[in-house]
Amino acid sequence: MKLTDTACRTAKPKEKSYKLFDGGGLYLEVMPTGSRIWRWKYRFMGKEKRLSFGKYPSVSLKEARDHREGARKTLDRGHDPSEQRKAEKLQRQVEYDNNFEVIAYEWHAQKKNTWKPDHAEDVKKRLQVNAFPVLGARPINAITPQELLSVIRKVEERGAPTLAQRIMQYCSHVFRYAVATGRAERDITADLKGALKPIKSTGYAHLSEKELPAFLKKLSQYESEYNGSLLTKYAFQFMILSFVRSGEIRGAKWDEINWEKKEWHIPAERMKMKEKHIVPLAKQSITLLKKLQEISGDSPSGYIFPSQQSPRKMMSENTFLRAIDIMGYKGKTTGHGFRTTASTILNENSFRGDVIERQLAHAERDQVRAAYNYAEYLKERHEMMQWWADYLTDVGLV
Repeated sequence: MKLTDTACRTAKPKEKSYKLFDGGGLYLEVMPTGSRIWRWKYRFMGKEKRLSFGKYPSVSLKEARDHREGARKTLDRGHDPSEQRKAEKLQRQVEYDNNFEVIAYEWHAQKKNTWKPDHAEDVKKRLQVNAFPVLGARPINAITPQELLSVIRKVEERGAPTLAQRIMQYCSHVFRYAVATGRAERDITADLKGALKPIKSTGYAHLSEKELPAFLKKLSQYESEYNGSLLTKYAFQFMILSFVRSGEIRGAKWDEINWEKKEWHIPAERMKMKEKHIVPLAKQSITLLKKLQEISGDSPSGYIFPSQQSPRKMMSENTFLRAIDIMGYKGKTTGHGFRTTASTILNENSFRGDVIERQLAHAERDQVRAAYNYAEYLKERHEMMQWWADYLTDVGLV
């Protein structure tokens, strides 16, 4: 008599294990502990064998019968179901050991001792965020060039072409490591040469992520080492924190600061795009502004950064360039260049391109999006600007 689901569900444990038979060699073994295990008894090459199909109710009666029929077909083809299961398990383990994520972590472990710790962490994070979600579980030898390109294109589409190029380079290294260890036939990134968008030059000299800490250290010593003005130092720090244009910094006024919302509201007439702009103020920016209140809080002009020669005027447009020259960075960066530095680092740390562009006040001028929303993505922008300020603090902004 065949089993019913009710019989399986109501089976009670006894002092010793016992069996409830369904037919065709399938039975449910009820253990003294209360566990109920599906087993199938069969003969192969004249020898009696058993195969487990899992526990009830995780494996239902119907599923157990399906497993039995599948195993019976394997037996009818002259193969031992137990051995086939072992072979399939081994194959799954091989595929896991050969998947992209496992091999990428192996490659990273081989290389990280040759890198600076921060760089090693950046490489790992970029792969985790941009490559592993799609490619991680894939056997590396099964990944196609088109599949890899679709992953890289997603990075490009969020406005991070430099990061896209780097992810491609990392993937190339992973594939070459897989070739060297016998788990891939070739580096498929060779097929994608020229497939990514070329990186456009900004036209402005700017510092790379690696060069930024050294500059910030010199800026922190602007008074002691270069006999520079404290107001100029603060203005430069505020410009880097907010990454607005130098003219917008020089024209900043105290009545534009919204202390309650922790925002700097720049009026449209002072913006290049002639649209009002909001700069979320991180904790570090608020602290800096409070220091500035002691210097220019009662300025007759209302400027946060007044001219030291003519207090009723704003800071000179040559102030930042002169400071850059004094610190030995002439030709290496400009005031505007820090916008490029910030944009590059934020893009490479997976902030959304639209959010970064809005914070840069790169308004879209086409007719489709003619209405500029100065408050667009404001919550994300607040979070991003705090991350940026924390990052700058970590690499030397004081």
